[in-house]
Amino acid sequence: MPQIIVIGAGQAGSSLVVKLRDAGFAGELTLIGDEPALPYQRPPLSKAYLLGDLPRDRLILRPQAFYDVRDINLRTNAKVTTIDPAAKTVTLGDEVLGYDQLALTTGSRPRRLPDAIGGALGGLYYVRELSDIDAMQPEIRRGRRVLIIGGGYIGLEAAAVAAKQGLEVTLVEMAGRILQRVASPETSDYFRDLHQRHGVAIREGVGLKRLLGGDRVTGAELTDGTVLDLDFAIAGTGILPDDRLAAEAGLSCDNGIAVDDRGRTSAPDVWAAGDCASFPLGETRMRLESVPNAIDMAERVAQNMMGGDRPYVPEPWFWSDQYDVKLQIAGLSAGHDRVVVRDSGAARSHWYFAGDRLLAVDAMNDPRAFMVAKRLLAAGKSPGAATVGDASTDLKSLLR
Repeated sequence: MPQIIVIGAGQAGSSLVVKLRDAGFAGELTLIGDEPALPYQRPPLSKAYLLGDLPRDRLILRPQAFYDVRDINLRTNAKVTTIDPAAKTVTLGDEVLGYDQLALTTGSRPRRLPDAIGGALGGLYYVRELSDIDAMQPEIRRGRRVLIIGGGYIGLEAAAVAAKQGLEVTLVEMAGRILQRVASPETSDYFRDLHQRHGVAIREGVGLKRLLGGDRVTGAELTDGTVLDLDFAIAGTGILPDDRLAAEAGLSCDNGIAVDDRGRTSAPDVWAAGDCASFPLGETRMRLESVPNAIDMAERVAQNMMGGDRPYVPEPWFWSDQYDVKLQIAGLSAGHDRVVVRDSGAARSHWYFAGDRLLAVDAMNDPRAFMVAKRLLAAGKSPGAATVGDASTDLKSLLR
């Protein structure tokens, strides 16, 4: 009987095994995850779950019975230590499992602060796993002082939760502005103003020199010489693809596990999908950190593992919730040379163009702009910039 093993029980891994069964795979199917929990959603961790608005059981993607009925051997709290592509085996402690095909959906891991600047102190938290948030939640109490290190979406979402709960929040970003790597100055300005109106002290162009404290964080020294008294700190300094198992097994890695446009790695019968995988797109390689990419890529890889031969072509979209603002992003803004702002009061959107070609849209409380932009990008259509910027334009007319 053919055997497929999937390592990594997050959104991509869970989606991949389900798609394999739906596509008719009748052999032995094993999904291995190193966390004790059933596969769960990660985006709510820094939003509703940290805020206390979402119970733990609502995070779970599917109950155990779902996997049992589909004869999926789900192994949680199990750590794969090595992969041997030549022997077609994976090792978990003293146990060796054979496979006919292997899929790696190992996701990503947080970029951790060095011990030399206080990275080993208690009271320093990351926003990545369920256990991270469970450990952090008792700290979220009115009047406490928190430093958030990093002005990307994770850091800003954590800042929003802390501010809403009445904490004294300072956020530092070493770059010249928050969201500098992923968004336009217009979007950075919008979210800076939003956070400052909620009492968050944002320090741009300033980084962390070191955390202070004996066994636990009691303060921080910043790169401009400022010293802060703190109760705890949250690091939102980015994530890295978790390609360690793949690299140790000799698989080709390039900003993640390198795959071809079908999801195949450099080793025979080994595939990869989700945050851990970098794939070709045009003349470049890219890696997307998003739930839609994890699901879509995993499902395409599952189909190709079953004999399909279709390339994976992403339709990127993302979202972030901060206070009462829902940001929805369609497309990828890299390479834009201008931004057209469409402001209609409560709803606002920023349209990224390269010449006359639409690349992406950031929509703040503007689901109509997001949906129209998504459809335009999927169809390869670009509306005129002046038309987009005219608030009287009916966005749906752009689809005609």
